[in-house]
Amino acid sequence: MMRLPAGIYHETYRQDQQWWQTRFVWARMLFLFLLLFVVLPLGLPMLDASIGRYVLGLANLVGYFILGALGVQLLIGYTGQITLGHAAFIAVGAYVSALGMLQFGLPYPVTLPLAAIASGLWSVLFGLPSARVKGYYLIMTTMTAQFVTVGFIITQYVAQVGGRGVAFSLPPGTITFGPFPVESELSKYYLMLVLVIGALVVVANLLRTRVGRAWVAIRDNDIAAEVLGVNVVRYKLLAYFVAGALGGIAGAYWLTSLSAVSPEHFEFALSLELVGMILIGGVGSLYGVVFGALFWALVPEAIQFGVAGLYPFFPELFGKLSPLRLVAFGLAIILFLLYEPKGLAYRWWQIKNYIHLWPFSY
Repeated sequence: MMRLPAGIYHETYRQDQQWWQTRFVWARMLFLFLLLFVVLPLGLPMLDASIGRYVLGLANLVGYFILGALGVQLLIGYTGQITLGHAAFIAVGAYVSALGMLQFGLPYPVTLPLAAIASGLWSVLFGLPSARVKGYYLIMTTMTAQFVTVGFIITQYVAQVGGRGVAFSLPPGTITFGPFPVESELSKYYLMLVLVIGALVVVANLLRTRVGRAWVAIRDNDIAAEVLGVNVVRYKLLAYFVAGALGGIAGAYWLTSLSAVSPEHFEFALSLELVGMILIGGVGSLYGVVFGALFWALVPEAIQFGVAGLYPFFPELFGKLSPLRLVAFGLAIILFLLYEPKGLAYRWWQIKNYIHLWPFSY
């Protein structure tokens, strides 16, 4: 029985927990797979090489945002731990990976897990105060991670390793997977897909385990969770480790798009942007991470194209209107939060239910 007005009928717990439960969902995921792995990276460049490179570069930016915002979603959306310093852990991952390749000659596939572990442990260090403080005090603690890590340790000490100055130059051929260099937009794109899909699958499965249920219990009511036997401190620190590790992977991946890495790439504004992504996409949803990253990357580009479209008609106003795209983007965020406070993930949930229950969507 594949379709019922009330939903899908299950006979076993395994069927109930399957990710893709109907042929329609399998077909939809197959279409998405072909779109991401074949049409977008191979079809567009065949039509127009410049447009293909531009789209792939934009897709790589979206993937970077997803990897960075995924850790923020894990802390805020699933564990209830407010963070405003996640860019610090992305910076740790980037610098650990860069130092491993430039200073010690390690291959990039080895520096990736090292960056994740180092960022996770560094995140746990700043997550220790969460055992005693909450709310605004925890915000101040995570902000301290940003300023201490990027503004002091990396800028004053780490960036000076090897006499390289503030920026670490990444010569061509530095980032490779075996004999294959990660230099073209296409190679960066496929690496991004592997990392993003792997991170989403790991987090999604982790949330379905005892660990994930403990995080949600802590988010909803940490006192009740502790009464029920949940070790609140241990699970909070585990959430900080996983979130930091995801940030480290994001930083190590972003090296592929940089000719030189410097503290300017991981400023406090990035931490705020990551929080904004999950607020727009939807707090407490993995779909929210993807939709928020898409919004944050695509809407400014759309506004910029709109402003550029006025140039042939009003060339004298182009220079004056160009900076206003930031104002328009901020206004779009405000309007979005006012009229769609539950995020894009909630709208996607409604559309998906409408399609799955059609023609009994009412």
